Amino acid sequence: MLKTYVLDTNVLIQSPTALESFEENHVVIPIAVIEELDSLKNAEGEKGANARSAIRLLERLRQQGDLLKGIKMNNGGNVRIEINYRDIPLPKDLPESKMDNRILQVCKGLSENEDKVILVTKDILLRIKAQVLGLLTEDFTTEQVADEHAQYCGRTEVFVAEEIFKDFKKKGIAAEEVYILDGEGIKKQVGLICNEFVIIHADQSSKRTQLGRYDGDKIVPLYYKKSRPYGVKPKNAGQYFLQEALMEDAQKVPLVIVKGMAGTAKTFYSLAVGLEKVMNSTSQEYRKILVTRPNVQFDNDIGFLPGNEQEKISPLIRPIIDNLEQLLDSDDAERYSDEKALSGKIEEVFDRGIIVTEAMNFMRGRSFAQTYLIIDEAQNMTPKQVTGIITRAGKGTKVILLGDPKQIDTAFLDERTNGLSYASEKMKGSKLCYQITLTASECERSELALDAITRM
Repeated sequence: MLKTYVLDTNVLIQSPTALESFEENHVVIPIAVIEELDSLKNAEGEKGANARSAIRLLERLRQQGDLLKGIKMNNGGNVRIEINYRDIPLPKDLPESKMDNRILQVCKGLSENEDKVILVTKDILLRIKAQVLGLLTEDFTTEQVADEHAQYCGRTEVFVAEEIFKDFKKKGIAAEEVYILDGEGIKKQVGLICNEFVIIHADQSSKRTQLGRYDGDKIVPLYYKKSRPYGVKPKNAGQYFLQEALMEDAQKVPLVIVKGMAGTAKTFYSLAVGLEKVMNSTSQEYRKILVTRPNVQFDNDIGFLPGNEQEKISPLIRPIIDNLEQLLDSDDAERYSDEKALSGKIEEVFDRGIIVTEAMNFMRGRSFAQTYLIIDEAQNMTPKQVTGIITRAGKGTKVILLGDPKQIDTAFLDERTNGLSYASEKMKGSKLCYQITLTASECERSELALDAITRM
């Protein structure tokens, strides 16, 4: 049975090509959505760009025929604009002057004449209001990945026979030689994924472990295990895996995706490796470290803030400076004894162009060559944004996506639709991508931070 999907504006703002995602069914766009797109078309940043993309797609359809009667799509579906149903009664608490309620009127009117009408919206409250009115409603799930517990974490733990365990550093381990134990203690084969990191236990003494990575053929030892980028030493298995991912050459692994809660040293370690590669390496692998952090309110308002770009974004880079304070002065006891000297070291790094910070809003359309590109708080990016960044990476550039999918500040994004999780699932198994999810037990910020993470 064919369905009729009524689209809310926020669906088109997140995914301008959403019209093409409903197969052979009918897609209805209320005239209120057209009005909202019109009001957003000149907006700054991603919102305005996506509004304009959706408008251009509608224009291409308009040129094919009458949008009021409906236009046939390549997938067999039909798209039309709906201008009727303004007189459909709503409860008194839902004023018709509000755009969301105009969309509800269209849904309610259509449901009286068509078999299965479904409102598609990213707005949770609008879905609630629709249900109160007895209307069917759904989230837009085309760009939605698996829920948190089923998402790829880039690491696994396995067992192997004692004699094979002993020869690991010399020969590696074939994938078919390792196993896991199910709930009843029965051995099961492991479906390893290319570039998945592995904690290997000897089956006769499970407390003995070694760390490796599945290269698509066999499990091999970590190549950079003994590295100390900018004097930093890994403190746990997750950080050893993280170091391996960050230290690997950009030609071999141009993309690293790191998920983990606050305090697991995602940003700290990324900066440490970047400084090592730019300042201490003789290979001149990267020209600079470029750091950016998406922030929805800031990105929208940056054009109205006083000062130059660096002055405008200085509040956002404070976490970067906090980490640099520890990296540029490794003496814990004396680090803050001379604040002026410490500040001078940090200013020098920026003045010399070793580290450059930019607003996400200014990165549209850019191409990056031979750059160590750190995107902090990447969970606040949309799938379209993260795709745009990754596809802009030029020769010799390494893109590092950092974030915690549980800490999302962007409206209409969640743990299943944010850009970080989207990139993680789409790039799973790529030979060009290393991924690692750091666990709560690997928090190194402080005893209080670890205790709070486990309790709160």
